[in-house]
Amino acid sequence: MTEKIKILMIDDHPMIIEGYQNTLQFTKKESQELLINIANNCDEAVAFMDKSVRDERPYDMLFVDISLPPSSDGRMNSGEDLAEYARKVLPDAKIVILTMFNESFRIHNIIKNINPEGFLIKSDLTSSELASAFQAVLNNPPFYSGTVNSHIRKTISSDIVIDEKNRKILHLLSQGIKTKNLATHLDMSLSAVEKRKKQLKELFSVEDGQDETLLNEARKKGFV
Repeated sequence: MTEKIKILMIDDHPMIIEGYQNTLQFTKKESQELLINIANNCDEAVAFMDKSVRDERPYDMLFVDISLPPSSDGRMNSGEDLAEYARKVLPDAKIVILTMFNESFRIHNIIKNINPEGFLIKSDLTSSELASAFQAVLNNPPFYSGTVNSHIRKTISSDIVIDEKNRKILHLLSQGIKTKNLATHLDMSLSAVEKRKKQLKELFSVEDGQDETLLNEARKKGFV
């Protein structure tokens, strides 16, 4: 009995997609037949998804790269937006996120917003890991790569609870954004930002009040 698996791969680097495709075709089980479509940008991906819904042949799995050029109408700015769209129109499809980002903030954001069945960091990725991830996501999700798991473990083992806004403050500070400019990035007043920074320094037991010390402590705990 052949199992037909319909897959959409979204990445703007044709060589990378070719590698994924070859790996999956080469390592799939004999009983599996893979029907793979390829999209190189947000517009193509949305068109494929919408067509699969119209044809009543929805995708079983999507491989989504996070760094993609925005869609022509400006509604989609990244693979993250695409994955959120896929969750709405293809509720049964399994989503595998592939990304070069390995910052704690991005990883947590993606898990929170998309809760993907697979999450792979490209720099960790080998052919055998991709093959294992594919079968695991099909049969027994989720499958997260080593870097993702270690970020999750670090954050869980730390008893510090940090909300979305505070994570963003840490992320922006780590990007070198000055405190006075944080307010515009976060759509908050400067005094609200200062208050949150003070809380963060207390949480992380920063004695000297320096942003650099705060970032070092946050890094150790896997928040940056």
